[in-house]
Formats: sequence, C-alpha cells, structure tokens
Amino acid sequence: MAKVAATCDLLPMPSTSLAWLAARHHQTFTQGWTMPPRILLLTCLAMLAFAGNSLLCRLALRETDIDAASFTAIRLLAGALTLWLLLRLRQARQPVAGNWPGALALFTYAATFSFAYLQLDTGIGALLLFGSVQLSMLLWGLLRGERLGLGASLGTALATAGLLALLLPGASAPPLLAALLMLLAGIAWGAYSLFGRGQGDALAVTAGNFLRAAPLALLLALVLLPHLDWDEPGLFYAVLSGALTSGVGYAIWYSALPGLRASQAATVQLSVPILAALGGSLLLSEALSLRLTLSAVAVLGGIALVLGSRQRAGS
Repeated sequence: MAKVAATCDLLPMPSTSLAWLAARHHQTFTQGWTMPPRILLLTCLAMLAFAGNSLLCRLALRETDIDAASFTAIRLLAGALTLWLLLRLRQARQPVAGNWPGALALFTYAATFSFAYLQLDTGIGALLLFGSVQLSMLLWGLLRGERLGLGASLGTALATAGLLALLLPGASAPPLLAALLMLLAGIAWGAYSLFGRGQGDALAVTAGNFLRAAPLALLLALVLLPHLDWDEPGLFYAVLSGALTSGVGYAIWYSALPGLRASQAATVQLSVPILAALGGSLLLSEALSLRLTLSAVAVLGGIALVLGSRQRAGS
C-alpha cells in the first residue's frame, strides 16, 4: 500500500514536491491540522491559483476573441519567462532542469486543456482534469504491480463511477469531444508528474519544462495560423494564466510545501475543483447542476477514501 501513495498525489507536481510527499506518508490525519498563519496563507493562495487556471482559460475563450492555440502559446511563454525570472531571483547562476518527455507532456496538457475549455464549463472541466490525473497515476502504479487495499479499491471505484456518471448522455452532459480532450489533458499532466520524479529542484525542473514546451506551442500556433485570433483582453488573460496562476502559483506552492504534512498537502487539493466550480458560477454564471454536484461528491469522496486508506496503512 505504501507504494500506491507515490502515484496518487492530488495535483501534479514534479520532482521535489512528489518526493517530499512520498517521504512523509507515515504521518497521518490524526496528528492534527494546525498550521502556521504564513503556511495557511500560502496554501490558500496556491489553491486559488490552481483553480484560477481553469477559470482564466474558460473566461478568455468564452468572453474574448482569443483562440485556443494562441492562448496555449502565450500561457506557456508567460509561464516560462516568469519561472525563469523566479529562478534567477532565487539563485542567479542556477541552471534550469527538466527534460523533453516532461516538456512534451506539459505541452499536451496545456493544448488539450485549452481546446477542451472551448466548450466545457469551468467546474466540469476542473473535475474531469482532477479525476483523470489521479486515476491515470493510480493506474500506472497498478500496472507496475502495486496493490490497493479494500478502502483504496472502493475509493478508486467510486471516483471512476463519478467520472463516468458525468459523461453519460443527458441534458446536462458535457460535449463528448471536449470531455475526452480534458481527460487526455489529465493523463498528460499525470505523465508530466511521473516524468518529473527524481529530477532535483522542483522550480528548476518546472522552468526548464516550460521553456521547452513553449516552442512546441508556437509550432501549434503556426500550423493553425489561418485560424488564429486574439484581442487585448484575451492576451491579458493568457499572460495572467501563464505568469500568475501557473508560474507564481507553483512558486507559492513550493514555498508552502515544507510547512505541510503529506496528508495536509494532498487533502487540501480536494478544494481545487470546488473552487473552480464556484468561480465559474459566480463570475461566468455557469450552472451548478445536480449531475455535476453528485459527480463531484463521488470523485472527490473516492479520492479522499484512497488518501485515508493509504494514511492508515502507513501509520
């Protein structure tokens, strides 16, 4: 069961973040949830940033003239520049890291994420992404011979059922192609996390992968050149998504991680799809349907069961 823990981190985090969480899985939920005010503030800001990625993408693609390919390219370029600057500010001569498999996975995530949000509501997209990331990483562990206990097996089945229920035909079902693209984005993001393991400094790895992924996004934009379109608000949202909710968001998360136990770091991320859905409802007037609500309860509850089972197994 301890091995399964290494494949189930809730938001995909490369390198040091994953290694740090895996090293601290022996700590359990029963040890208390008190955290210093600074760590609490950083954690809340990081969760808002992660949810903001979904909200900004949907906002840009629905309310402005920017196309998905342009949004992807600008987001990755802005993220690469921001992460590189943060790395230079921290240590002037520290080189970027990362690798091409990780960069390809990052590009695949960013592109499919953007094209999916052409049709998906914010909350539905975030839930599909979140569930797909976790289930794909869990499946990878199972393919490598890792075993689940009863609680984790029930949690996995519940989360899978929640995703399938969201995709079933009906008046409130999301468009199938867009939903499949978001599921692919989650698989790519899970792969990105796996490629980042053991790579060293998390910020350096992330900066290097963004720098490698940005030219791939520019190539996609070049291929789709006749269909490119943008306006000033769209460009602003894309830059904000890359620089703030991606680049700065990751830096904040890496600053918060040393002050969090593994159980805290994993469980707090259950809030991200909920925050995204609430943001979409408040800012974009998107409906919080009964189907989405029930699916969210199943997916997030299932993942919480997996987390609880592995914490008990490690105690």
